[in-house]
Amino acid sequence: MATSQSQPQNAIQLRRTFAAPRERVFRAWTDAREFALWFHPTTEHTTVITRLDLKVGGNYSLEMHHKGGAVHKLSGTYQQIKPPEKLAFTWRWATDPPGQETLVSLDFLDKGNATEVVLSHGEFPDEETREKHNHGWLGCLDQLQHYLA
Repeated sequence: MATSQSQPQNAIQLRRTFAAPRERVFRAWTDAREFALWFHPTTEHTTVITRLDLKVGGNYSLEMHHKGGAVHKLSGTYQQIKPPEKLAFTWRWATDPPGQETLVSLDFLDKGNATEVVLSHGEFPDEETREKHNHGWLGCLDQLQHYLA
């Protein structure tokens, strides 16, 4: 279950293979109840999905609550939905400057009883922001791995 990565200047690309069928992995990303159970970088977080309107042009919003009290609010708009192959959405933290958003793209590759997820997250304003997101995504993918196990 290795994660390979190549890091362009302002983007992340991660690959992870999960021991679950593609439909199951796709549902973990698109069902609000399931998404809330794993979508956070560590077990010290819980996630509350406040909106998940799964259609092109539909919005999502969520809050990641850290046990220390910090709350991180995230929102975006679905750009592409092709079950169970592809998902793309914008990404914006509540603390980001107005107009600043990045783009997340997920490809779900059928590997028989397993699914390879290729995650691309791009258009970061700087390397520090990219690195913070890279760290967060690695944690989220670890949580998804445990969730699907």
